[in-house]
Amino acid sequence: MLEQLLIFTRGGLILWTCKELGNALRGSPIDTLIRSCLLEERSGAASYNYDVPGAAYTLKWTFHNELGIVFVAVYQRILHLLYVEDLLAMVKREFSEIYDPKRTVYHDFDETFRQLKMEAEARAEDMKKSNPVGRTIVNGKKQGQGQKPGSEGGSKKKSEGSLKSDGGDGDNLRGHKMENGHSNDHFVVTKESKVNSNINGKENESSNVGAFDVNRLQKLKVKGGKKTDTATNTTTKASKAEPKKKMTKKNRVWDESPPETKLDFTDPVGENGESNIDVVAADQGESMMDKEEILSSESETEEDDDVGMNNKPDAKKKGWFSSMFQSIAGKANLEKSDLEPALKALKDRLMTKNVAEEIAEKLCESVAASLEGKKLASFTRISSTVHAAMEEALVRILTPKRSIDILRDVHVAKEQRKPYVVVFVGVNGVGKSTNLAKVAYWLQQHNINVMMAACDTFRSGAVEQLRTHARRLQIPIFEKGYEKDPAIVAKEAIQEASRNGSDVVLVDTAGRMQDNEPLMRALSKLIYLNNPDLVLFVGEALVGNDAVDQLSKFNQKLADLSASANPRLIDGILLTKFDTIDDKVGAALSMVYISGAPVMFVGCGQSYTDLKKLNVKSIVKTLLK
Repeated sequence: MLEQLLIFTRGGLILWTCKELGNALRGSPIDTLIRSCLLEERSGAASYNYDVPGAAYTLKWTFHNELGIVFVAVYQRILHLLYVEDLLAMVKREFSEIYDPKRTVYHDFDETFRQLKMEAEARAEDMKKSNPVGRTIVNGKKQGQGQKPGSEGGSKKKSEGSLKSDGGDGDNLRGHKMENGHSNDHFVVTKESKVNSNINGKENESSNVGAFDVNRLQKLKVKGGKKTDTATNTTTKASKAEPKKKMTKKNRVWDESPPETKLDFTDPVGENGESNIDVVAADQGESMMDKEEILSSESETEEDDDVGMNNKPDAKKKGWFSSMFQSIAGKANLEKSDLEPALKALKDRLMTKNVAEEIAEKLCESVAASLEGKKLASFTRISSTVHAAMEEALVRILTPKRSIDILRDVHVAKEQRKPYVVVFVGVNGVGKSTNLAKVAYWLQQHNINVMMAACDTFRSGAVEQLRTHARRLQIPIFEKGYEKDPAIVAKEAIQEASRNGSDVVLVDTAGRMQDNEPLMRALSKLIYLNNPDLVLFVGEALVGNDAVDQLSKFNQKLADLSASANPRLIDGILLTKFDTIDDKVGAALSMVYISGAPVMFVGCGQSYTDLKKLNVKSIVKTLLK
């Protein structure tokens, strides 16, 4: 049963809702759909699942892009209603005929919707009756055409033998679910099973015979046994011959002169065992976080304009007459077939810029859904329209949905007399410790007292690495050595920061792969026990498709392994090694799209000052260039 059908504009004005379907929905499925799907360029999906305690809904929708109207249907997921898409198409067609931008009430549409709903339900019932999915066979006997009477015994033996050899897989066929959602207690023979049965045993040579040839099968077994015997003989011979080939090579000694001393360029160590490390408090200048990229953005726009001017003659050569005629006359309504060539070119371009294939495909589907049915204006080309729509979608995705001003949040926490806690998480070798030091240097430039917490008690040398950064920056560090519980170390570090008046605590954690459950469980415990103000995921700008797997599994593990009912997920992203990728900037888009978290920092070098903000316009132009 349909729970709700709603018609509203893109601006959020509700035009019509069915009064007969006035069921009280649990939670807010339509608001969640708008916030997490339609506004995040995920509208190309076929449906959206909304889970809430006590109910599970499926939402389907369609657009009228020319009028700017959205049609949404909500129903219980367990029902599997087959007529919803047809009903939405009919409602869209009928409502667009009576739509008036000046009207806000459409009570006269109630009767029309009632008739459309009955028509859609009747059509779905007729389709169920007229399209049977498969043929049933009782007690495993075939009812195929052209089967010889004498072949029944062989087929029965073969079927029983195949069921036994499969280890009971034949029992799994009982109650198999068909495509229309109904199940059957007998075996179901589909087209795929027929093809497989024809291939197995080489039945394609004699298709009119229903049973396997037992003699041929025995011959094949004998041949297979001979092959295996010969294979084992060859392997045993090879294994016997192996010890003869093994030879040990003696180390060559050139002369009897004493070995030379190794070159050592490390800093000299003092009497107390501590090395003399230069202090870098403010010698490296201002951090790039505080510098505006006005000149670089202008230069990029000029370069893009030059590229566009150079590419214009080439674009005119392709399909000159057809494109010129369409641009002058205009097109009534854009169809999916019209958008496919331009969208395919855009998808390939995004993938060459290191965007994950899954993300590029979803973006193209969303852009197609937003343009389908819209009227193409005169003197405009389809490719330019698709390009503009994709650029608008990318800007909307990469623009943060909330404030990312950490300095303001630090001052708010300072007024509340508690330290601002930032936890750095990520996979191995992405540069968490180095970029933690860059963030500490940037905070120092703004007269903020920073303390580091060495909670990477797993990797050898991690504490010493962070200790070196702390000495160079003259920042206090809290450490407990190795093989300690990182959650307890972080908790004690926060308590120490509260006592000594530190404003910010930067927590360094061990690198871990997203599939390592013990380490992910320890990270979830650290976040749950200390409740940090910011959880930063540190990721490489070099990754492509792996960015989707890393972020999605990190969030999933943090949610599954948390002891809280409302688990903390990743709040922001720090992209590292951004200076090594040239124009392959697609990892930023993939990470933001899959997690919804903004890119808060970008690491672009080896020094402490090489940390900057993400320039959204520059990234979008690079992606589409």
